[in-house]
Amino acid sequence: MTPAYTEARKACFTVLDFETTGSVPGYAVEPWQVGLVRVRGGRVCPDEAYESLLRIGDRPFNPRAPGRHAMLREVLRDAPALAEVWPDLSGRISGVPLVAHHVGTERSVLRRFAPLHPLGPWVDTLVLVRWAYPSLRSKALADVVDALGLSGRVRELCPDRDAHDALFDAFACAAVLEHLLGLPGWEQITVQALAGR
Repeated sequence: MTPAYTEARKACFTVLDFETTGSVPGYAVEPWQVGLVRVRGGRVCPDEAYESLLRIGDRPFNPRAPGRHAMLREVLRDAPALAEVWPDLSGRISGVPLVAHHVGTERSVLRRFAPLHPLGPWVDTLVLVRWAYPSLRSKALADVVDALGLSGRVRELCPDRDAHDALFDAFACAAVLEHLLGLPGWEQITVQALAGR
C-alpha cells in the first residue's frame, strides 16, 4: 500500500478509464470497456497494462456516447461481465492511489459496483492540469495531450488505438501524470497533496 505521505514520484499509481453507454432514460449508465495502466516511480509502465471489453446486453447506448461501441456491438454480447473480470480488476486497483482524468465516471462506476470496497485515494489529472496549466484553453484529455506535446508518447505507449478507447485513454492520462510528476518543483509533492487538489 502506498502511504499518503509518500512522495508522488516514488509512488505506484493505477490509472484507469471506463468507456460507458452514456445516459439513456430508463437505464443505468454501464461500462462497456475498462483500461488500466500503472505509473511507478514517475514513469508509465506499459507492461503492466490491462484491458477488457465488458458485456452490457442489448441495452441501448446514448447516441452521442463516444467510442467504437457501435462496431463492437456483437463482440460486446460475448464479452465478460464486470463481475467476471472483478478479481483481476480489484487486484490492480486495491491498495494504491487511483488516477483518472475527471474521476467522476470511474469513481461512480466502482462505487456502484463495489460499494463496500475501499478504494483510493483518487487523483484527478483534470484538476492537476487546471492547477499546473491554468491558461490551457481546453482541459479535455485529448486536448491536454496535444497541448503538452505528449501525442507521440501516447502513440508509442498505445499504438493502433485512439481517443475514447479505454486503454488508449488510460495511457493518455498516465502520460499526463508522468509529465506532471516530472515538472520542476514537483519533487516533494506527496500522494496526499495530489489527491487533495
